[in-house]
Amino acid sequence: MKLQKVACVEIKPTRPFAFDSTFHKPDHFTTGDNFWQPGIRWQTWYWEGRAYGLKIEDRRNVKVAVYSDRKPSPERITSLIEEIKYRYNLNLDLSGFYRSLGKDPLLGPIIRKWRGMRPGHPSSLYEYLIIGVVLQNATIRRSIQMFRALLENYGTLLEFDRKKLWCFWTSGRLQNVSIDELRGLKVGYRAKYIKKIDDDFTQGLIDELELRKQDRETQVRELLKLYGVGPATVWYLLFDVFHHWDFFNHVSPWEQKIYSKLFFDRDPENPVPVTKLLKYFAKFGAYKQLAVHYIWEDLWWKRKNQPLPWLEKLIRV
Repeated sequence: MKLQKVACVEIKPTRPFAFDSTFHKPDHFTTGDNFWQPGIRWQTWYWEGRAYGLKIEDRRNVKVAVYSDRKPSPERITSLIEEIKYRYNLNLDLSGFYRSLGKDPLLGPIIRKWRGMRPGHPSSLYEYLIIGVVLQNATIRRSIQMFRALLENYGTLLEFDRKKLWCFWTSGRLQNVSIDELRGLKVGYRAKYIKKIDDDFTQGLIDELELRKQDRETQVRELLKLYGVGPATVWYLLFDVFHHWDFFNHVSPWEQKIYSKLFFDRDPENPVPVTKLLKYFAKFGAYKQLAVHYIWEDLWWKRKNQPLPWLEKLIRV
């Protein structure tokens, strides 16, 4: 699908603001739906029944060029821009976080280095859950292969601003797709999870926008009703999708190894117990998740510029 530029909008994020560390996360695996270079991110975006191409640039503020196959209404452009601001936390006030932890011996230097960085994720709840399924029990290389196969079969290839990028499909796209067909894409047991997630959203069992307005306890209760979503998945969702910075009650085995090296200089193959890690993170108080995000992203930016042998063994891209 070839797209034309239909709008150009300037967003004024809260200050301080850092563009590249907000719009590019080196720890996110390559999916084929975006492309980044310093100062610019190209991103596909499915919103309100339509596929868009976005060119997001670091100007004095944030400039967003919107590409579509037809002219959207001003109201639709406004809702799209508001969603971009939400998912990338462009209105986030970081002053309390910096004031509270800016002098921490470990975190302070990292805050100064990445001042203005926001946690951010371009995916809807539906998209995030599908991505989470392909990450289960697989190497990064394997996850990339599975996700690209899904995108190339059920997504839409968009061409805009001299880029060709895949756009995620919407819920309901898989209603006429069998589990056997999904298994044919070599996603294994994940086929039934992907199919059931699509079914749940198609039936309207959950409304992401309404759920954002609820308290954390309600969000947890509603998310756990979804097929294949357990306490571990909820932990990721509360941070990346629902923006809770203080909720930290789970560490995966893979993260346990990385955290052990990162925070305790411990051999990843002899990791620190999860209970000890969680107790350590408690010192960051109301900003536990945000603090660890800053430290985590600092590690992956280091790895982007210079391979870290101990980390390469764990990634296996």
